[in-house]
Amino acid sequence: MSPQVVANGQRIETSFPCSLETFLVGQHLSPRCVVVELNGQAVAPSEFQQRQLQPGDRLEIVKIVAGG
Repeated sequence: MSPQVVANGQRIETSFPCSLETFLVGQHLSPRCVVVELNGQAVAPSEFQQRQLQPGDRLEIVKIVAGG
């Protein structure tokens, strides 16, 4: 079995090492347009590039939608 993370309840195979930003781009998500919780803790967008994912990490990713 390949190393995985769980994003929004879905298991996703990922190559490690992998930054949070690299993971988001690989999922076709703009790092500037999402809010991310990693293992139950909010991650500031300024940390996406430095934060390294580990196999088994759990992510909750919410797309930011503008409008009114």
